[in-house]
Amino acid sequence: MKTIAGLDEAGRGALAGPVAVGAVILPDDQALLSSTLSGARDSKQMTPPQRERLAIRIKEVALAWAVGFAAPPEIDAQGIVRATRLAALRALHQFTIRPHYLLTDFRLELPQLDIPQRSILRGDAHCLSIACASILAKTERDTLLRELDWQYPGYGLAQHKGYGTQAHRSALKRLGWSPIHRKSFKIKQVAPQT
Repeated sequence: MKTIAGLDEAGRGALAGPVAVGAVILPDDQALLSSTLSGARDSKQMTPPQRERLAIRIKEVALAWAVGFAAPPEIDAQGIVRATRLAALRALHQFTIRPHYLLTDFRLELPQLDIPQRSILRGDAHCLSIACASILAKTERDTLLRELDWQYPGYGLAQHKGYGTQAHRSALKRLGWSPIHRKSFKIKQVAPQT
């Protein structure tokens, strides 16, 4: 198959901000990919500077790439699984090339599409196009959360990117919910300060 798209998400478990899904179609040129995208792997195992450098290279060599988002109200209304699928569809609809096959990270199945697909356990560790999609989803979402930090100061969004760190949960207790928080997500109680 000539055009295989890899897909992965970022922000699925966060308390604030959208869920993002990256989609990438890489060229069938192993020499180019080996030299240009060396070091691409699960974005969670990379430092922010490593992700940023590779994101630039991925965008340069990819035949197509896109990142789709689903906003917190969509997550609250539809649930995280359906909202993540919505973000994936939004990413794929940005392509000018129709993929012949999809490789997705585990639990990112898209049953509403008539495109053959395979969900791979730890796909971002085993498949280059999924790893690249992971990197793009993470870097684009992190950029958005840094911008949202200016709009909603005090929560520390630029630091924790909306995830449920103790600092974020303390800010929620102090400031309450903002429009970009997922109201349907349960929050662990903040441990008392000693």
